[in-house]
Amino acid sequence: MEILITDIKGLVQVREMIDSWVAGKAMAALPILPDAYLHISQGTINDLGPMHQMPSFQADLSISAKDRFVFPSFVDSHTHLVYATSREGEFVDKIKGLSYQEIARKGGGILNSARRLQHTSEEQLFESALIRAKEIMRYGTAAVEIKSGYGLTTKDELKMLRVARRIGRETSLTVRTTFLGAHAIPTNYKDRKDYIRLVTEEMIPAVAEEGLADYIDVFCEKGFFNADESEEIAEEGKKYGLRPKIHANQLSISGGVQVGVKTNAISVDHLESVGEEELLALCGTETMPTLLPGAAFYLNMSYPPARDMIDRGLPVALATDYNPGSAPCGRMALIISLACIKMKMIPEEAINAATINGAYAMGLSDSHGRIAKGLPANLFITTPMPSVAYFPYAFGSQLVDKVILKGELWEHAAK
Repeated sequence: MEILITDIKGLVQVREMIDSWVAGKAMAALPILPDAYLHISQGTINDLGPMHQMPSFQADLSISAKDRFVFPSFVDSHTHLVYATSREGEFVDKIKGLSYQEIARKGGGILNSARRLQHTSEEQLFESALIRAKEIMRYGTAAVEIKSGYGLTTKDELKMLRVARRIGRETSLTVRTTFLGAHAIPTNYKDRKDYIRLVTEEMIPAVAEEGLADYIDVFCEKGFFNADESEEIAEEGKKYGLRPKIHANQLSISGGVQVGVKTNAISVDHLESVGEEELLALCGTETMPTLLPGAAFYLNMSYPPARDMIDRGLPVALATDYNPGSAPCGRMALIISLACIKMKMIPEEAINAATINGAYAMGLSDSHGRIAKGLPANLFITTPMPSVAYFPYAFGSQLVDKVILKGELWEHAAK
């Protein structure tokens, strides 16, 4: 199919591949081509440029984007999209004053999701995850990372990853999967070392044998897995070709950032609790700090110090953390708004964080997060907007009008 988009008010993130990410002061620079056209052919971006230079095209579909912007689709590099049921009961517990840790101690949290998932069939899991997958597609996301971690048995961790892989096959989403068997210690393990052995000696080989994961993750946090345990698990995953991603410093200074840097993790995610030592550890590394303001908002916690990171010259990525317990939201536009309002990122920085830097954190720098000739045509057209800054400013509005994924106008785009 050939699609021609004309009279684009601003074509956002037009960028040839020079660097895999943008960092520091460069995050404030967002290339926008005004009064532009874009031509799509056979699923890829065939041509683009200023309207006054547009050649003649034959197109199956022509779309006028007058007064509208065209963005590259979002890259959501941290989610838990596959889960059995919602946890609104814990939402009420939070309102009544219980902390994340208190809810976990009374049988809620991750272990609650694990119990429910273990009694849910693979087909049921897929059907519920498919609803959420279509939801994020409507909101402008083209690529998503999906973690396991609510199984906590070998059988159920594999089940989750199979569902995640199937989402990638049966939708227009580009999916990367992450094995997170080290998400929590099940209560039936009296000695935590026994569960860690299960993760390293049984789960990781089984995941690798079926080719079900691209990455390995560990929840490095007090009450979950300490820094030494996290490093051990991450290193074992690397032996099987799984590059680490680390849940780091969400609730406390946990050592997770240092583990991520030491194991050459592609990203360290959360970072609500970081200090000088953590910032210094990240400088000069290949590890992307990935911030999840939706979780900080939902849990009423302090936000990651994005401004400090950027001012230090670091890159920053943004992701939703879509999950049933601490961030039941897959809308990247809201995450961008929270980044601007609560973490003092300017709109250009937040958009870079949700596109090109998110693509790096998923290993997709060569195909996603920007607009350039020859790339897969994953993009969305906004409703009429006065400027790019309007996107995070109008945080309650649905500004994604038309969605194009893999070169096709997606029929379920939000209306």
